[in-house]
Amino acid sequence: MKRALMIMAAMAAISTSAMADQALATAKNCMACHAVDKKLVGPSYKDVAKKYAGDAKAADMLASKIVKGGSGVWGAIPMPANTQVSEAEAKKLAAWVLSQK
Repeated sequence: MKRALMIMAAMAAISTSAMADQALATAKNCMACHAVDKKLVGPSYKDVAKKYAGDAKAADMLASKIVKGGSGVWGAIPMPANTQVSEAEAKKLAAWVLSQK
């Protein structure tokens, strides 16, 4: 019984964490151009996670791109800089994006 409760608590924590990070993405306007599972203006978060799976440097690179913007990796439309996102928030968002499967 204790084990079942511990598993349920861990699952709730993971779910809450994932939702909290999606809430941060929504609050920082990331969801205006991206979706978890489909391409909008930019790639889906699942596609980003798949592209960078196993890349140890991906989280830092994505966090930098979130703040500074970028172009050329996913097509002709550039990703604008997001100066309203702090470095800590960018790292949290990058980790969440990379966790999408």
